[in-house]
Amino acid sequence: MRPNPIIPEPGQESVWDYPRPARLEDSNKSIRIICNGIVLAETTKAKRVLETSHPPVYYLASEDIKLEYLIETPKKTWCEWKGKCQYYDISIGDKYINNAVWRYIEPTPDFVTIQEYYAFYPSLMDACYVNDQLVMSQPGDFYGGWITADIVGPFKGSPGTMGW
Repeated sequence: MRPNPIIPEPGQESVWDYPRPARLEDSNKSIRIICNGIVLAETTKAKRVLETSHPPVYYLASEDIKLEYLIETPKKTWCEWKGKCQYYDISIGDKYINNAVWRYIEPTPDFVTIQEYYAFYPSLMDACYVNDQLVMSQPGDFYGGWITADIVGPFKGSPGTMGW
């Protein structure tokens, strides 16, 4: 059963207006990721993936990330829209976070431009910011969307929402 979408106010986007299949677009918003007290990643040239019922997921270029803190894991997944995905742990000082980051190592043709871009689960970071606004993480532990005041739902991810 599909929920009733929240009607967006001026300057807001509804995730129910996002496409299916997913769409990739460039973003010039300021993105900053803090982990264990350090700025792990920062950019104004991210990409974001938009998909019906999901808050955007931001992808950052490798040159905008402190890659020395990422450790490739054996975990791989497949997305019908984006392709084959590789996961990474984060190790910073005494903090170790399993499967906190991912990227598409064999993207589909529509997503080939994010092959060297990485996405972070905001729920596993100290903080993530979009234009200096603190991000709330998408409910659940499967998707990794970034919720800000300009994005309205309801959002897929909570128990009982898989069938939306």
